[in-house]
Amino acid sequence: MEIKINTEFIKISQAVKLANVVSSGAEAKAVISDGLVKLNGETVSQRGKKVYKGDVIEVLGSDTIEVI
Repeated sequence: MEIKINTEFIKISQAVKLANVVSSGAEAKAVISDGLVKLNGETVSQRGKKVYKGDVIEVLGSDTIEVI
């Protein structure tokens, strides 16, 4: 799946929500703090982590999101 951003970066919690992998910001916070989100292959624990075009996010080990 791909999400398009029109800014230099967005926060990883916003990206996960934008991709409709989670239904709310609270759910995004939960999956991130539970260690279920990876950014470019590395587990992320900060929901404010910046995501840039070209980054790849993996959620729950199955949903892959490419930022374009």
